[in-house]
Amino acid sequence: MENRYQQWQRGYEWKYINQTKELYIMNEVIKNIELWGEAKGILPNPDKMAQWNKTLEEVEELKDAIESNNLEEAKDAIGDIVVTLVMQCGGWGLSLDECVESAYNVISKRTGKMVDGQFVKDA
Repeated sequence: MENRYQQWQRGYEWKYINQTKELYIMNEVIKNIELWGEAKGILPNPDKMAQWNKTLEEVEELKDAIESNNLEEAKDAIGDIVVTLVMQCGGWGLSLDECVESAYNVISKRTGKMVDGQFVKDA
């Protein structure tokens, strides 16, 4: 019979395997997005303003999905937003990982509170 530590360790190992698998899959998806961008002639030198406009278009689609409470449309819009951000990253010679990590390093130190469903940072 397993003791509590062995049960915890088995659970931890399972969680680690799942997280590693999810990271691998996400990295593969991002790589496929980059390859798609190259095949379509967007990368390696996308028009940054064109990508900005495309991102805004997709954000509007997300807003519409939120307003209509449409899960499938929200899923599609969020995915499309990520694709436009990957293209934008390529224009700056950055990776999505770098940008997200940079943002996290800033927000992880922020203090603030929730006001009307939105986080408001302290001054």
